[in-house]
Amino acid sequence: MLDLNRYVPAFITFIGNKLSNSATAFYQKNFGVNVTEWRIISQLAIEPGIPASRICQVIGFDKGPVSRNLAAMQKRGLLTIRTAPDDGRTHAISLTARGRAVHDKVIVAALERERRLLACLKKDEREVLIDLLRRLHENLGAVTGQGTS
Repeated sequence: MLDLNRYVPAFITFIGNKLSNSATAFYQKNFGVNVTEWRIISQLAIEPGIPASRICQVIGFDKGPVSRNLAAMQKRGLLTIRTAPDDGRTHAISLTARGRAVHDKVIVAALERERRLLACLKKDEREVLIDLLRRLHENLGAVTGQGTS
Protein backbone atom coordinates (compact mmCIF):
# COMPACT_ATOMS: atom_id res chain seq x y z
CA MET A 1 0.00 0.00 0.00
CA LEU A 2 1.23 3.49 -0.85
CA ASP A 3 2.21 5.58 2.19
CA LEU A 4 1.05 9.08 1.24
CA ASN A 5 2.97 10.49 4.21
CA ARG A 6 6.25 9.43 2.58
CA TYR A 7 5.50 9.33 -1.15
CA VAL A 8 7.29 12.37 -2.60
CA PRO A 9 5.24 12.70 -5.84
CA ALA A 10 2.06 12.90 -3.75
CA PHE A 11 3.53 15.58 -1.47
CA ILE A 12 4.67 17.65 -4.44
CA THR A 13 1.27 17.27 -6.12
CA PHE A 14 -0.72 18.10 -2.99
CA ILE A 15 1.39 21.17 -2.23
CA GLY A 16 1.29 22.31 -5.86
CA ASN A 17 -2.48 21.87 -6.14
CA LYS A 18 -3.19 23.75 -2.92
CA LEU A 19 -0.80 26.57 -3.79
CA SER A 20 -2.19 26.83 -7.32
CA ASN A 21 -5.85 26.79 -6.26
CA SER A 22 -5.37 29.38 -3.54
CA ALA A 23 -3.22 31.54 -5.84
CA THR A 24 -5.85 31.50 -8.57
CA ALA A 25 -8.56 32.60 -6.16
CA PHE A 26 -6.33 35.30 -4.63
CA TYR A 27 -4.91 36.65 -7.91
CA GLN A 28 -8.30 36.60 -9.64
CA LYS A 29 -9.97 38.48 -6.80
CA ASN A 30 -7.21 41.04 -6.30
CA PHE A 31 -5.64 41.45 -9.74
CA GLY A 32 -8.03 39.96 -12.32
CA VAL A 33 -5.66 37.20 -13.47
CA ASN A 34 -5.62 33.46 -12.84
CA VAL A 35 -2.52 31.57 -11.79
CA THR A 36 -1.74 30.39 -15.34
CA GLU A 37 -1.94 33.96 -16.59
CA TRP A 38 0.34 35.03 -13.74
CA ARG A 39 2.87 32.34 -14.67
CA ILE A 40 2.82 33.57 -18.27
CA ILE A 41 3.15 37.21 -17.19
CA SER A 42 6.05 36.43 -14.88
CA GLN A 43 7.83 34.45 -17.61
CA LEU A 44 7.37 37.28 -20.11
CA ALA A 45 8.79 39.74 -17.58
CA ILE A 46 11.90 37.56 -17.37
CA GLU A 47 12.13 36.74 -21.11
CA PRO A 48 10.35 39.35 -23.24
CA GLY A 49 9.68 38.44 -26.86
CA ILE A 50 9.70 34.66 -26.43
CA PRO A 51 7.48 32.26 -28.40
CA ALA A 52 4.63 30.28 -26.87
CA SER A 53 6.73 27.11 -27.08
CA ARG A 54 9.20 28.59 -24.60
CA ILE A 55 6.37 29.46 -22.20
CA CYS A 56 5.08 25.87 -22.46
CA GLN A 57 8.58 24.52 -21.81
CA VAL A 58 9.14 26.64 -18.71
CA ILE A 59 5.74 26.35 -17.00
CA GLY A 60 5.17 22.75 -18.09
CA PHE A 61 1.79 23.23 -19.77
CA ASP A 62 0.55 21.90 -23.10
CA LYS A 63 0.23 24.25 -26.06
CA GLY A 64 -3.61 24.33 -26.01
CA PRO A 65 -4.16 25.87 -22.56
CA VAL A 66 -1.26 28.29 -23.07
CA SER A 67 -2.61 29.40 -26.47
CA ARG A 68 -6.09 29.99 -25.02
CA ASN A 69 -4.66 32.01 -22.15
CA LEU A 70 -2.46 34.02 -24.51
CA ALA A 71 -5.42 34.87 -26.74
CA ALA A 72 -7.51 35.97 -23.76
CA MET A 73 -4.65 38.02 -22.35
CA GLN A 74 -4.04 39.69 -25.71
CA LYS A 75 -7.74 40.56 -25.93
CA ARG A 76 -7.52 42.20 -22.49
CA GLY A 77 -4.49 44.23 -23.53
CA LEU A 78 -1.97 42.48 -21.28
CA LEU A 79 0.38 41.33 -24.04
CA THR A 80 1.16 41.56 -27.73
CA ILE A 81 1.77 38.63 -30.06
CA ARG A 82 3.86 39.35 -33.15
CA THR A 83 5.49 37.34 -35.87
CA ALA A 84 9.17 37.13 -35.01
CA PRO A 85 11.31 38.97 -37.56
CA ASP A 86 13.69 36.03 -38.01
CA ASP A 87 11.00 33.33 -38.35
CA GLY A 88 7.55 34.04 -39.78
CA ARG A 89 6.14 30.91 -38.12
CA THR A 90 7.22 31.83 -34.60
CA HIS A 91 5.50 34.44 -32.49
CA ALA A 92 7.26 36.91 -30.24
CA ILE A 93 5.13 37.54 -27.17
CA SER A 94 5.70 40.58 -24.96
CA LEU A 95 3.92 42.34 -22.14
CA THR A 96 2.19 45.62 -22.85
CA ALA A 97 2.45 48.53 -20.41
CA ARG A 98 -0.77 47.24 -18.88
CA GLY A 99 0.66 43.72 -18.56
CA ARG A 100 3.82 45.12 -16.96
CA ALA A 101 1.67 47.09 -14.48
CA VAL A 102 -0.20 43.90 -13.54
CA HIS A 103 3.14 42.13 -13.12
CA ASP A 104 4.46 44.86 -10.86
CA LYS A 105 1.43 44.56 -8.58
CA VAL A 106 1.19 40.76 -8.51
CA ILE A 107 4.91 40.18 -7.91
CA VAL A 108 4.64 41.92 -4.54
CA ALA A 109 1.79 39.62 -3.48
CA ALA A 110 3.50 36.53 -4.93
CA LEU A 111 6.70 37.17 -3.02
CA GLU A 112 4.72 37.77 0.17
CA ARG A 113 2.89 34.45 -0.32
CA GLU A 114 6.27 32.74 -0.75
CA ARG A 115 7.64 34.46 2.36
CA ARG A 116 4.67 33.27 4.43
CA LEU A 117 4.94 29.72 3.07
CA LEU A 118 8.64 29.47 3.88
CA ALA A 119 8.44 31.26 7.25
CA CYS A 120 8.50 27.88 9.04
CA LEU A 121 12.01 27.23 7.66
CA LYS A 122 15.34 28.70 8.71
CA LYS A 123 17.38 30.46 6.02
CA ASP A 124 19.73 27.50 5.55
CA GLU A 125 16.75 25.12 5.34
CA ARG A 126 15.21 27.29 2.61
CA GLU A 127 18.46 27.08 0.63
CA VAL A 128 18.54 23.28 1.02
CA LEU A 129 14.89 23.05 -0.05
CA ILE A 130 15.52 25.17 -3.15
CA ASP A 131 18.55 23.06 -4.04
CA LEU A 132 16.60 19.81 -3.61
CA LEU A 133 13.68 21.09 -5.68
CA ARG A 134 16.05 22.26 -8.43
CA ARG A 135 17.70 18.82 -8.51
CA LEU A 136 14.32 17.07 -8.68
CA HIS A 137 13.28 19.40 -11.50
CA GLU A 138 16.47 18.62 -13.40
CA ASN A 139 15.85 14.88 -12.91
CA LEU A 140 12.26 14.90 -14.22
CA GLY A 141 13.42 13.31 -17.45
CA ALA A 142 14.04 10.09 -15.50
CA VAL A 143 10.28 9.65 -15.08
CA THR A 144 8.82 11.63 -17.98
CA GLY A 145 10.94 9.99 -20.67
CA GLN A 146 12.04 13.42 -21.84
CA GLY A 147 15.21 15.43 -21.38
CA THR A 148 15.51 17.86 -18.51
CA SER A 149 12.99 20.70 -18.39
